[in-house]
Amino acid sequence: MRNNRDRSRYEVFVDGKLAGFVQYVMRGGRIVLVHTEIHDEFEGAGVGSALAKGALDDLRSRGLPVVPLCPFIAAYIERHPEYRDLVDQDSLDHLDR
Repeated sequence: MRNNRDRSRYEVFVDGKLAGFVQYVMRGGRIVLVHTEIHDEFEGAGVGSALAKGALDDLRSRGLPVVPLCPFIAAYIERHPEYRDLVDQDSLDHLDR
């Protein structure tokens, strides 16, 4: 897994091949996770979960609040409450209005 800053996305590789990514946007000191895509041949193999975990662990180490607009990332955080403290509630409340 790597943070490809030029393309504003976290990427995951399997056997040297791009298997998927999480697209993000920096906004007001927060990172908005907008879209996750796992290539068909890697679906169901845990690649998406490994990508979500890697991205969230990196964001925690960088001290960045997260706005999980991507349904996949939001669901991952719901299933893994140890990441809920990363979620910027003020941003989510604002977006819901």
